[in-house]
Amino acid sequence: MVDSLYICYFGLREPLVQTQVVPYLREIAAQGFRPHLLTFDPAGTLSRPDRERERRALSESGIEWHSLTYHKRFSALATAYDIMRGAVFIRGLVRRRRIALLHARAHIPLAMALMTGRSGDVPLIFDIRGLMAEEYVDAGIWRERSIPFRVIKWIERVGLRRAGEIVVLTEKFKNYLVDNRLRDPASVTVIPCCVDPSRANGAVVEKSESFELIYAGSVTGLYMLKEMGQLFMVLKEKRSDAFFRILTAGDPEYVRRVFSEIGLPEDSFSVQKSPPGEVFKWIARSRAAISFRKPTFSQIAASPTKIGEYLACGVPVIVNSGIGDTDDQLREDGTGVAVDRFGSEEYERAAGDILELVDKEGIEETCGRAAKQRFDLRDVGGARYAALYRKLLNQ
Repeated sequence: MVDSLYICYFGLREPLVQTQVVPYLREIAAQGFRPHLLTFDPAGTLSRPDRERERRALSESGIEWHSLTYHKRFSALATAYDIMRGAVFIRGLVRRRRIALLHARAHIPLAMALMTGRSGDVPLIFDIRGLMAEEYVDAGIWRERSIPFRVIKWIERVGLRRAGEIVVLTEKFKNYLVDNRLRDPASVTVIPCCVDPSRANGAVVEKSESFELIYAGSVTGLYMLKEMGQLFMVLKEKRSDAFFRILTAGDPEYVRRVFSEIGLPEDSFSVQKSPPGEVFKWIARSRAAISFRKPTFSQIAASPTKIGEYLACGVPVIVNSGIGDTDDQLREDGTGVAVDRFGSEEYERAAGDILELVDKEGIEETCGRAAKQRFDLRDVGGARYAALYRKLLNQ
């Protein structure tokens, strides 16, 4: 059995790891590999009994878990320290367990893998996940050309040169890498953010009596809450029973303040935090879903997980164009509506189109088939990762 190491700069219990890391590794383990997972967990988040329970549960799925402490204070220095500590740990693990393949999820894990040197010439996968430096600028966290921006871009360039294989989330980003001669197309694999269909299958509920529009996820940063609220107001003019449900771990007062500023009455929306196990039930009872993100350059690399979740629950989606492959896929599959510009004329058209689409016969089944074809965890995500592992090891 071949041992591989997946390096992730998040804590084990973070939702992203539970939905976009561990499920993939289970599929890879089922294909005959022995994946190791390295996470960085904040101090105090996992007690010793918790760690043992998590380790046993992952072991039963064929995954060996390793954890280092995540440091946050003095942000840049803390990250640099974590990178060095991670590199030392990885180098030792490669020797002890004869790790045959390194899989770096995004830029910080890539830096750790690169710092281990060419010990044993272990092949490396750079799983880009997105244009990190540009996304941080778009979200207002960094300034363009700042030191953190330049460091991350340098790590990215080195990774694109040295990694044996590249994984990206979208065809648009693959085309960008190929067109700019940054990688050969044969060495770039597209694997979008996938969804476990069993989670959607377990969310069989009756549809809401009102016309419920749902949004699940962050309400700040790259996501455009005000514009989503404005489109909903147009939708409500056409359907008086329309109701907007926001599922978010963010500040509910921020949502209320933004919606109040655009004149959306409080009795026409709700803001709530939902346990992960309940999210799919709320989606399944909705008539339509929405996701607006800032259509910046960095978004050519984006594959929002929520799109696959919406579709897997049989719910058509309203999006804005310019976010990865999303608008092209929805148009091709007939599973959603894309807004090309933010403004009343486009909102009027999109609201009419989504109302027509929701009433289309068999739309739930159409959405479910599209999710299965494009975002299935086992048949798309797991299968492509396992094939990539075999390809790189055979080389």
